Amino acid sequence: MTFIHAIQAEWLKTKRSASNWLSLIGGFFIPTIMIIGAFYNGRTINDAPGNGWNIVYSNAWQNMAVFLLPMGMILAGSLITQIENKNNTWKQVHATPQRFTTVFFSKFTVILLMTVKFFVFFNIGVLLYAFLPTVFLEGGFPHDSFPFWDVLKLNVKIFVACMPILAFQYLLSLNFKNFLVPIGIGFLGLIGTMIAFTFVKHIYLSPFSFNLYALGIKKAWFNPSFYAMISFVVITAISYFLYMRKKDKG
Repeated sequence: MTFIHAIQAEWLKTKRSASNWLSLIGGFFIPTIMIIGAFYNGRTINDAPGNGWNIVYSNAWQNMAVFLLPMGMILAGSLITQIENKNNTWKQVHATPQRFTTVFFSKFTVILLMTVKFFVFFNIGVLLYAFLPTVFLEGGFPHDSFPFWDVLKLNVKIFVACMPILAFQYLLSLNFKNFLVPIGIGFLGLIGTMIAFTFVKHIYLSPFSFNLYALGIKKAWFNPSFYAMISFVVITAISYFLYMRKKDKG
């Protein structure tokens, strides 16, 4: 079985999980609240000082990336990985004509793709927030030009910052059959990191810290994106090593 076919097979499995709904609802949650607030207050993107698009995206990501996005990644990463435990099908997966390496990376790739799907929904929601109030309240469109490259760079920056969270949750979910254990550890890690972020010197060792650095909540003496990628690679390597060495893979 090729790697592409393995990804397709894993993607089909997600249709029976709550991860699809989590991506949809989670992606539109903050933009929907912002749209309701804009109509209620009678304000549009054209009322913002400076380039309204930059302010809209900055506010949207500030509300999303601090807590809701990591929380969604914890849930999605655990839900997708735990599909085999829930249906008791790990032995069937490992009996298929594919290497363990293919199984490991195809499932992880699907988790990354599901996160991309969430980002797409979120960006569509932000665009709706910018256009709908402007069209209905002012009968026009946003005055400022859309800063495509700035928006793309911001999305990539936040996505990279959250990749260590996905890797960490994947590691936990592969090694604990109980669905609540990886979610519980993930929530404790997220909340603990948020509490300790401002006063613990080496908080960057936590995989849950890079999204906070990416948002500029605390000034970093290092490149958050670079350290996030290093953390992602290290955690993924440890996860792969433990998976390959594990005698009972389910």
